[in-house]
Amino acid sequence: MAHHLYLVRHGEQIDAEHGMPDGPLSPRGRRQAELLAERLGGIPFDHAWHSPLQRAAETAAIIAAKMPALNPQPSALLFDCIPSGPAPETPKVYDPFFGSVTEEEIEAGSAQMVDAVDEFLRSHREDRHELLITHNFVIAWFVREVLGAPDWRWVSINQANCGLTVLTQKPGRPWSLVVHNDLAHLPPELRTGLPEPYSI
Repeated sequence: MAHHLYLVRHGEQIDAEHGMPDGPLSPRGRRQAELLAERLGGIPFDHAWHSPLQRAAETAAIIAAKMPALNPQPSALLFDCIPSGPAPETPKVYDPFFGSVTEEEIEAGSAQMVDAVDEFLRSHREDRHELLITHNFVIAWFVREVLGAPDWRWVSINQANCGLTVLTQKPGRPWSLVVHNDLAHLPPELRTGLPEPYSI
C-alpha cells in the first residue's frame, strides 16, 4: 500500500513572458497538457485538484477531457504563491527576486503552504493516487518539504511546464521523492518554463 501524489505544473501560458499575472494556455501549452494526459492515462487516480488560476484550470480541463473518470476540483491551497522569505544563508543572487515581493505576499504564501502540506501530505492507510495541477513555487515547496531542506531552498527548485513530479509514502515511512520534473512525455521543442540554461 502507498499514497502517491502526482504534482504537475500547468502548461505554458500565452504571453507569460510579457508579465501577465494569469491567462489562457498558449497553443504549445495545450499540446503539453495533451501529451501529459497521455502519460498519465493508465494511473487509477482517486482524486484530482487544480489551482483556481486560469492556466492551471485549463491544463486540468485538457487532462480530464482525455481521462473521463477524472473530475479535477479547484483548491485555493494550490494558488501560485511565495512560500517563504529569504534566510540569512540564502545566496545573494536571489536578492532581486525577494526584493520584488512584499512581506504580505510572503506571509500569505507561507500560511497557504502550511495548510497545503497538512492537507495533501497527510498519511492514509489505503492505496491512493492523487493529482495536483499547480504552479512552480508550490511544487518546489512540496519537494523541499519531503526532502527536509531549509525553507529558502524552494527558490532553487524548478519545474518545467507540464513536468511531472511524483511523491510517495508507504505505511510507517517518510515521504519519498520518486520522480522530479520528468519531461519524457514532451519532445524538446515543448520543454518550456525552466531557467534558460536548462531549456535544452
